[in-house]
Amino acid sequence: MAIFEKEEVKGLSVLMVMLLILGLLAVLYGKFQSEHVTQQLNRRGNIAADTLSYFNPNTFEYEELRQAGVPADVAVNMIRWRRYGKVYRMKEDLALVGGMTDSLYMLLSPYAVIDDSLRIVPVYRDYERSVSSQRRDFRTDTIPLSTFRVDTAGVEYLSHIGFSKRQAEVFVQYRDMIGGIYNEEQLRKCYVVSDSMAVRLLPHIIFSEPELSEIEKSGLLELNSADTAALIKIYGIGERSAADIIRYRDLLGGYYSVEQLSEIKTVTESNFEKILPQICCDSCKISKIDINFASPKEFEKHPYISSRALRRIVKQRQLKGGWSRIEEMIEQEILTKDEAERLAPYLRFRHDATSE
Repeated sequence: MAIFEKEEVKGLSVLMVMLLILGLLAVLYGKFQSEHVTQQLNRRGNIAADTLSYFNPNTFEYEELRQAGVPADVAVNMIRWRRYGKVYRMKEDLALVGGMTDSLYMLLSPYAVIDDSLRIVPVYRDYERSVSSQRRDFRTDTIPLSTFRVDTAGVEYLSHIGFSKRQAEVFVQYRDMIGGIYNEEQLRKCYVVSDSMAVRLLPHIIFSEPELSEIEKSGLLELNSADTAALIKIYGIGERSAADIIRYRDLLGGYYSVEQLSEIKTVTESNFEKILPQICCDSCKISKIDINFASPKEFEKHPYISSRALRRIVKQRQLKGGWSRIEEMIEQEILTKDEAERLAPYLRFRHDATSE
């Protein structure tokens, strides 16, 4: 007796054929998807995985990243992040870079090299381990500490009391960059100083007092940083004139000369003579307008720019493309000599854009 009827055999045959077709379709679809992803990656500037090479995201420049197989847009964003202070401490940081897709990250991450000195340092309850070329495997709280001045401690001493050499170098660079460490808050802001390290060091640190500037030594009130309360303490300045001084300062972008107070209506001539010996101004605190890129609205609110000058600035800038010195604006009759003299301290030109 036959196990299957004729109709059942026919049905099984059809089913087997259908399963075979579905299997082939699945294989073809997977191949298509793989080729599609590869094509997408190639369009974005990627190269085949077998031509990728190792790269350091913290040190490689644009051309080196491109040669290693990093797409152009990702290479640009990677470097842009670094210029904003970003440090890649683990491969996962690369996933956050603009233009980095999941598939691209899977291709590139095995080739990313992170220096040991920059890797995230695991912090433990009672001790720290520094992952660097000079590994430390001791409990830092066993190192005897004596009182020291944090503003003069060098790399060698900091290394002796528990920092790795790299951490000590970063700490000294941070201290020099901000002009000194004068309190606990500044100490803790340095990212190589963990909470446990700060707690351990603070009882032994001597903080120096920040040096007074020449203006602070003079005892005069600096106009560009004074608030209403400080201004009212000046003999000759009342509440109303103090408010007007600050309002005019905001419109100007700061005072470059104490003589500018005479332009304020509520500062009378007699009061002006009383005020002068008590004040000074730091012109370095002025907010400047980029003459070649600022919007018309930025020009409009400045008291030294007339509506006539504003129209000419906007018109000539579109035609000329910009200026590199204020004398050009006088020659083109955009500003009069007097207007240029008053306005010059508040303008930034091409030649001094990098120095601001």
